[in-house]
Amino acid sequence: MERRVLLAVTLSFLVLVLYQQWIGPPPAVESVPGEPVAGTAGSPGVPETSAARTAAVEMPGTAAPPAAVADLPPPAGLPAVAPVVADDRQRTVVVESDFVLAEFDNRGAELVSWKLKHYADENGDPVELAMPGVAAGRPRPFSLLVPGRPDLTARLDDALFRPSADRLRLGPEAEAIAFDYEDSSGLRVRKTFRFQPSPDQPYVLEFDAAVTTAEGIQPLTTAWGPGLGGVRADTSWFVFQQLPATVLYGRPIEDGLAQDVDVYRTLPADVPERPSYEGQFDFAGIDNHYFLSVALPGPQASRVDYRPLSVIELEHDLVEYEITLEAGARGLPFFIGPKDFDLLAAVHPDLVRAIDFGFLSVIVVPLHRTLKWIHGFVGNYGWSIILLTVLINIVIFPLRHKSVVSMRKMQELQPEMKAIQARYSGLKATDPARQKMNQEVMELYRRHGANPASGCLPMLLTMPILIAFYRLLSMAVELRGAPFMGWIEDLSVQDPFYVTPLIMGASMVYQQRLQPAGAASPEQQRIMTLMPVLFTVMFLWAPSGLVIYWLTSNLLGIGQTVVTNRIAGPPRLKQVRPPAERQVKKVAAETPAAEAPATGPPREGGGDRQARGRSGSKAARAGRGSRRSRGKGR
Repeated sequence: MERRVLLAVTLSFLVLVLYQQWIGPPPAVESVPGEPVAGTAGSPGVPETSAARTAAVEMPGTAAPPAAVADLPPPAGLPAVAPVVADDRQRTVVVESDFVLAEFDNRGAELVSWKLKHYADENGDPVELAMPGVAAGRPRPFSLLVPGRPDLTARLDDALFRPSADRLRLGPEAEAIAFDYEDSSGLRVRKTFRFQPSPDQPYVLEFDAAVTTAEGIQPLTTAWGPGLGGVRADTSWFVFQQLPATVLYGRPIEDGLAQDVDVYRTLPADVPERPSYEGQFDFAGIDNHYFLSVALPGPQASRVDYRPLSVIELEHDLVEYEITLEAGARGLPFFIGPKDFDLLAAVHPDLVRAIDFGFLSVIVVPLHRTLKWIHGFVGNYGWSIILLTVLINIVIFPLRHKSVVSMRKMQELQPEMKAIQARYSGLKATDPARQKMNQEVMELYRRHGANPASGCLPMLLTMPILIAFYRLLSMAVELRGAPFMGWIEDLSVQDPFYVTPLIMGASMVYQQRLQPAGAASPEQQRIMTLMPVLFTVMFLWAPSGLVIYWLTSNLLGIGQTVVTNRIAGPPRLKQVRPPAERQVKKVAAETPAAEAPATGPPREGGGDRQARGRSGSKAARAGRGSRRSRGKGR
């Protein structure tokens, strides 16, 4: 039974890993004909034209999604206008805080770089989320699109805005930088970026824009550029990695009806099936495994449009999005940063739902909070994982102890079980007489107070905790780049020298030898022998944090098994006589001595033999009586 349970646990773990690896990543999205990609016209080094980023955008409430920017023809016959308020040259404006290094291009007043100082890529440089130069010709972050006015959109992209500061170093207080532009046609534009450099909201940026023409205030759509950076290229096939996808939370409207409040996710390949969402959203944007770029419209009505994008240089697809607010709405907060649980909760209570902990989030979230709480005292996530594993094993100790004790009891009953099975071994599985074998087995369990389910049920109850811990270690951005000790410099990637996986494999072998010997078939025994080898090979490329957790759990399981075996003592195996010997003993015990067959050669005359038998019995009784009398006389 215990071998079958261990086999079930192993297969469940394999299904979880293989599903995330081979089913989770989306298939490639075909490039749209005429859509520029990196390395073609409009690639880095080639000046962008305003027409290449022009789009016709529909307002909320319309059915048609916005057309792709590059699919529209360049506007012709633009009126000649002279700038009134503008910069004299193209330049970059840098905004820096303790957490972010941002760069804005004054042409269009758009974001071209957003680097996170506390997170490094595989080259050791700060992680870049804005992805400058990728799929040039697409809208850049915070570019403006005027619905139905491609000519005006082109002028906004080409305009040289005048910044309010050449460089901005953020302090503890909230600060803002503004970009202004005005020309002789009556066009007046102002873009404002407000920063929250506080430790609770270091990655929040509030964007506000106003465009006024001779016709009045224009409705606007804010675009985000192609995708989101931070996807690691140094992970192995074993490591689950969530690639860029859409994410939004709120109440979308479908067929005129408001849907349930929920998190809606879409892979790039599935975006064309539903590219637009309208309704009220707490947040809407795109994310990947560790990072997030979302707008937070709040209760106001809004519309978000998604578009997949395939780039030749990348092994995964990207997603760009645009968001349109209701008329007259001002100020749109953005979160552009890591999916850190505490940081997300400080920005908005529901923003933590952007972290996809899976269906066991009710277990993962408490584990995540406990891990961060332990880290607050220890200061090292490697030791924090070990201590959390110890706490988990203390909680599940009674279940494991009950499981071991039940397996020991089942081990003691194995000889009698085999004897029962041997008596019915000649029957076919479909023979109704085999039902009697099951009845005898259940009677054996009842007589000794054993329950075969009590050995596997406690272990099955611990499976959600194990899967939740695996999900936690796979998704927690806190482990990204976190060192442990010695040669382990990043808990989110594999052990470079494979030391911990080999030790883990040895611990699995030793733990198997401590388990009570069951009645497993030879095939099952061979499978269980291969399990440590299979797990060791897989964990060679697993994240170091996951290997440390599994190794610690194995060592604690070994210690618990040793203690339980010493308390319970050696197994008391019962010797069962062969079936033939038991039958002879049973017949001899049930047959009276008077009816025992007489020995010696048979004689003629059956009646005489019976008479002699009766007379002989009387003589024997008389002899026994005389002997008792003589004994009393003495």
